[in-house]
Amino acid sequence: MNGRKLLAGAAVLAVAGVCVSSAVRDETLAPPPVVDYGPVRLVAFDSCDNAVAELRRAMAPYVTAYGIGGGPDIFAAGEGMATDLSAGTPQRSHAEQKAATPPTQQQGHSTTNVHEQGVDEPDIVKTDGKRVVSVADGKLRVVDVASRTITGTVDIGNRHATQLLVAGDRALVIVGHTDAIALERGKPTMPVFDSATEILLVDLKALKQIGSLKTDGFYLDARQIGGTARVVVRSQPRLQWVYPDMTTNEAGALRRNKEILQSEPITSWLPRYELDQNGAKSSGTLVDCPNISHPAVHSATSMLTVLTFELSGQLGTGQPVSIVADGDTVYGTDRNLYIADDHRLLPELPGKPPVQRPITTAIHQFDISQAGPPKHVASGDVNGTLLNQYSLSEHDGVLRVATTTGTEIRCCWRMPGDIAPQQQPPPSESFVTTLRRNGNQLTKEGQIGGLGKGERIYSVRFIGKMGYVVTFRQTDPLYTLDLSDPRQPRVMGELKITGYSAYLHPAGDGKLIGVGQEATDQGRTTGTQVSLFDVSNPAAPQRLAQHHLPGSNSEAQFDPHAFLYWPPDGTLVIPVTQYKTNFEASSLVLRVEGNQIRETGKIVEPASGQNHGGARRTIVIGDQLWSISASGVQVNARSGLAQQAWLPF
Repeated sequence: MNGRKLLAGAAVLAVAGVCVSSAVRDETLAPPPVVDYGPVRLVAFDSCDNAVAELRRAMAPYVTAYGIGGGPDIFAAGEGMATDLSAGTPQRSHAEQKAATPPTQQQGHSTTNVHEQGVDEPDIVKTDGKRVVSVADGKLRVVDVASRTITGTVDIGNRHATQLLVAGDRALVIVGHTDAIALERGKPTMPVFDSATEILLVDLKALKQIGSLKTDGFYLDARQIGGTARVVVRSQPRLQWVYPDMTTNEAGALRRNKEILQSEPITSWLPRYELDQNGAKSSGTLVDCPNISHPAVHSATSMLTVLTFELSGQLGTGQPVSIVADGDTVYGTDRNLYIADDHRLLPELPGKPPVQRPITTAIHQFDISQAGPPKHVASGDVNGTLLNQYSLSEHDGVLRVATTTGTEIRCCWRMPGDIAPQQQPPPSESFVTTLRRNGNQLTKEGQIGGLGKGERIYSVRFIGKMGYVVTFRQTDPLYTLDLSDPRQPRVMGELKITGYSAYLHPAGDGKLIGVGQEATDQGRTTGTQVSLFDVSNPAAPQRLAQHHLPGSNSEAQFDPHAFLYWPPDGTLVIPVTQYKTNFEASSLVLRVEGNQIRETGKIVEPASGQNHGGARRTIVIGDQLWSISASGVQVNARSGLAQQAWLPF
């Protein structure tokens, strides 16, 4: 990670208020009541006056001489987060990143590998079998499948866009921005970074951009059903704090920051927007106060906004709906959108011992079954933290949630003379909890715990009334769970093997495919492995076959969009990077045949001055494999893998 990314991450943590060290003491400061996160309830603001009063009140206990929970030195939590705008999804350092049945593939071509059938997810490549649309290197490109030619390019400028949704002849491109800015007041001890999300609407027939919406905040994730896309962003308030310097000591800076908080208008919390629609420009506050809800307990340091776009129409401002909360995981079905927040970014009280409480994950449910903006219908919480969106699954009106507790360390270390860090949490263990909507609450129906004690979850998959959880520390227990009675979920079986699966994919006929890392008996990873499991007898799961590529890693381990499985003939493709005498990138092509996994070859990208690490996605179109990278598109025969075309970008 380069210095700019480190500084950007530190600035984000400072704004959001992750555990920090501060020499400022304010003994008159009364801490808020003991935090109780369950059940979580959201309440809408009835006016902007009430909204700003509530936001000031909630934030007040966390103000220091360095802003929110800030200090001269920023230390992230032991299980911290790093936001990767290119991936669009927050990446947990410990997870190396985030069903019903396998998604139905349209005749003759594969689609984006998604969690739920009928709910599309943004990715760097989309296809309808007749054309391939990709975003890379600041350009959107359209490739005609029949002629194998690039038929159009849309320059989207110096933007790092890797998120794409397509409906008909319209494409929605999502771009993340992070720019260093200078504050007018005071002299910060580190650069401050202004984050923004830009959403572009592109006409694929005319090959031109027809709309651009830029709004404050980090892009979190998006989901698309038919021609309707919903985009989730999170923003922080823009309060321009002062900082101690040669003329202002810490006590003076603290007093001034408290004054600043009480004088800031509501617009300092509300995300802003800039809209350019066919040349007509407008700007202002994105969301109105009555469209914002808040839980009873919050710190006013983050706001989530859900935007809704009909790709066939004008872009507009997205009919925004906001909640005063943080969030790191988005999961969606064809009827509901869920946003989960594990409270990692709740600030510590300055000069006070860290709150002794278990980490919990709040879950907010939005109804998206009707046209227009989503409606918040319920909230609830569970103990522990999620791995990724696959930790959530809705089935027959019940939300199943897989979490791990005991892995969070609120503070890593403190400055000399500061208060001692809190005691280490109890040993980790994992749970699956079932929740059902009851009025405006998600209430617990049942729970099974004790999974992987001393370990954490590495992958989860829910398929119908069954659940599959992989935990890992030295060996990989694969647990099979019977969830047919949500009130009494139970463990059916357990398989212990070396290594782990970081992604699980249903393969039909009672089988699962796992992609992850092989490991020694001591838990040291040795390279990418693909496993085929038989879970037809839940009481006795078995591994039928394994393919191991020593000294390698695969993007499919942390991004399931990089995983291709084509059920008609069992073709399985993942990108791999392997170290031999140097790093070699290729697409590993396997075939699942009965109870076996057989390697059929590797697809290597032609040498190019623009080579950025090989293909990242492979799709099936007819009897061909199309591999897409930042350098170009390669077409290979599905049988034999003979190269048929190379289209450099």
